[in-house]
Amino acid sequence: MRRLSLTLALAGLVLAPALRADDSMPPAPWAYRQLPDAAQEAKAKALMETLRCLVCQSQSIADSDASIAGDMRSQVRERIAAGEDPEAIRAWLIQRYGDYVSYEPRVTSLTWPLFAAPLVLLALAALLLRKRFTGKGDGA
Repeated sequence: MRRLSLTLALAGLVLAPALRADDSMPPAPWAYRQLPDAAQEAKAKALMETLRCLVCQSQSIADSDASIAGDMRSQVRERIAAGEDPEAIRAWLIQRYGDYVSYEPRVTSLTWPLFAAPLVLLALAALLLRKRFTGKGDGA
């Protein structure tokens, strides 16, 4: 019993810095502030709504309170303020975090089956329904 409590205490000491690491950093400069230029903020907001939070996964970075989403919002706003094109920012984020970060996936050699599968299933369903409703082999 003493050995177990000593092991747990040691594990707590080892993991404590990692657990506090997220809270010890201040938020990114533009994570929770809007850009002064309303047109630039509108561009940034539109882009942020199409980018997925990597932690929450069901929220865009515009809606998420996760610290990584705040960092991503800040990056988007900084790059928009610098005059960078929103699609170039999206490409940079996809390169950095992978295709999953975008709610608007690209067709690539890895993702084409996801786009083709619904069409194949619809064609198969149409073929099966056609055979079913043409009445071949009904005997009626």
